[in-house]
Amino acid sequence: MKNNKIWLSSPHMGGTELNYINSAFENNWIAPLGPNVVGFENSIQQYLNKDKFIAALSSGTAALHLSLLMLGVNRDDFVICQSMTFSASANPIKYADAQPIFIDSEPQTLNMCPVALEKAINYSIDQGKKAKSVICVHLYGMPAKLDEIKAVCKKYEVPLIEDAAEALGSTYKDQKCGTFGDYGVLSFNGNKIITTSGGGALICPSEETQKKVVFYATQARDDAPHYQHSEIGYNYRLSNISAGIGRGQMEVLDEHISLRRKMNAFYQELFKDIDGITVFKEPNDDYFSNHWLSAILVDSTKTKNQINREDIRLAFEAENIESRPLWKPMHLQPVFKDALYFGGTVAEDLFKDGLCLPSGSNLTDEDRERISQVIQKLFK
Repeated sequence: MKNNKIWLSSPHMGGTELNYINSAFENNWIAPLGPNVVGFENSIQQYLNKDKFIAALSSGTAALHLSLLMLGVNRDDFVICQSMTFSASANPIKYADAQPIFIDSEPQTLNMCPVALEKAINYSIDQGKKAKSVICVHLYGMPAKLDEIKAVCKKYEVPLIEDAAEALGSTYKDQKCGTFGDYGVLSFNGNKIITTSGGGALICPSEETQKKVVFYATQARDDAPHYQHSEIGYNYRLSNISAGIGRGQMEVLDEHISLRRKMNAFYQELFKDIDGITVFKEPNDDYFSNHWLSAILVDSTKTKNQINREDIRLAFEAENIESRPLWKPMHLQPVFKDALYFGGTVAEDLFKDGLCLPSGSNLTDEDRERISQVIQKLFK
């Protein structure tokens, strides 16, 4: 009989989620409003420990879309976005009928290259329409080079959106990711470090902007006794049931982060004596990653028998263990084939040589032993 599947990152319940869900049922709060939504927003706000305000939404993608709306992004505006990311970072740019400009990564954090970013902003200025915003991503939980990126954005007065969908609990110089930009995006998708099944949040700079975001997220209903609409709205609010899951998950967030970081340490130990394999980790003590996903980079010119990324992936697949190549950069995606791109080949090389490994907070010693056996057999 085949072994149970080891997933890359599966949901991990803490046990108290049902208390909040049952309360919603008992009080008939089965709607995109209610005590759980407010409680969830408050718990995120307290956790971030910054003067920010939270709007709980149906997805991180919805949060990103509304951040662009709040920053006045319109048809044909330029929005600069990290290329090495999931498509949800880039798709909302097209929702707004704007034009993405994709930026290469730098090799230390795998995130947006500040040098290429500045070139792209200067290009947009030369075209007579300075970029309306910059979307930087904290890939796999690793904080981007925030000092440098913020400095470039400040120099040219371009708003910064932090896509911290993968980075809840990660910090840069002891400040939580998602709180550095004009807006910050969180995701609670089923594979994230905590989940609401599906859901997200927008970290807003003021109570006024948070209220405006909630207004847009609830179909932009004007303050009237009848249904009146002066602006286009969206059905983007998080449900009270989903928020109840989120409240329970917030209680185990720090534990989940600790367990994910232990998985990263496990991989560092597993690969420490294997030539050609680098485990992705923090460049220095300024960075603290939640290690939502642990990744390796494979240099097949140095590995035994020139084993490459795909050889490792297939070896895991044969043992019913999920692994996955790093994100395929957006500028290589067919849907964005005509988009502008600034940088070199760092993102392309990361996609070619990088592999994400099982990283869940619910992995067992038995799971780790199975993972070890695949690697030991392959590199024996």
